[in-house]
Amino acid sequence: MPESAKLLSLATALPPYCLDQGDVAAAATESFASRFTDFKALSRVFATSGISRRYAARPLQWYFQPLGWSERNHAYLDSAVTLFIDATLKALNVAELRADQVDTVVTVSSTGIATPSLDARAADRLGFRADVERVPVFGLGCAGGVTGLAIASRLAEARPGSVVLMVAVELCTLSFRLDELTKANIVATALFGDGAAACVLRTQPGGIAAVEMSGQQTWPGTLDIMGWSVDPLGLGVIFDRAIPPFVEANLAQALEGILARAGLTLDDVDRLVFHPGGKKVIQALESAFSLAVGTLDHERDVLAAYSNMSAPTALFVLERVIQAGLPGRTLLSAMGPGFTTSCVYLRRVN
Repeated sequence: MPESAKLLSLATALPPYCLDQGDVAAAATESFASRFTDFKALSRVFATSGISRRYAARPLQWYFQPLGWSERNHAYLDSAVTLFIDATLKALNVAELRADQVDTVVTVSSTGIATPSLDARAADRLGFRADVERVPVFGLGCAGGVTGLAIASRLAEARPGSVVLMVAVELCTLSFRLDELTKANIVATALFGDGAAACVLRTQPGGIAAVEMSGQQTWPGTLDIMGWSVDPLGLGVIFDRAIPPFVEANLAQALEGILARAGLTLDDVDRLVFHPGGKKVIQALESAFSLAVGTLDHERDVLAAYSNMSAPTALFVLERVIQAGLPGRTLLSAMGPGFTTSCVYLRRVN
């Protein structure tokens, strides 16, 4: 059997503007209350979301001015490249590697358009080699960080000894819309933030954990659950079905099926690590897997401190789990547009 890819390092990065949830709620009230009759009832989500603050690519007042696709994507290109570089340098430093030692870069992002992709835009500043192989991945949403880690591990195993860098960057706040008087838009305004995470992988002795298995499941007929709409003013969030009930009804069976294909069961997992999509999603996860209320403590802490950052969020949680002492066997999982769940099985390297 080929040697498993090892996770050598995991690092996170944040944009410069820290937004208090109360300040965001006040700004949203000023903008929407007089124009949207259901706003008062919906605005409770700011207090019940489990979020205390989030980090953003731009100061709060920037979001509450007329913005089009051009302004939003310009902000994406500016901030996403900076976050890409920050997260990469941190991850390479922990792995004791240089940028010119990276052989393959997997870049995950779904909140803006970059052609050339973010890795190319950051290459000269970081010092990547001219022959580095670039693998940009778009459209995975909240599942992107976990799926990106799975892709990176398989690429590392395909070329033993090669260094694979995976970077997930999302600027969800750039999709905040003043023109969309919908429940989905208000929830998104209360829920999403910006951030990045980077991982370095290689088939070698040592490291933090071995990536022993990964898998996905996509449910037919679920394209309407989550995604983006696109128009001249930018990206608009799609939430056409309630996600927590879907999670509670379907996720455990899906993960059991993915594990079974690798000859594993949930009994072979010491710690489930999830993408904390929101407070109700965390509650649904604990119910679905018969976990005591409060078990998903790191998930709640990350949600409170950083909000839902889409793809990087599950890696922020994994970072905290590692800092607290990674259990022997960990299953990292996230759900995203498709509607899809993605998971990675990690075995701690002693």
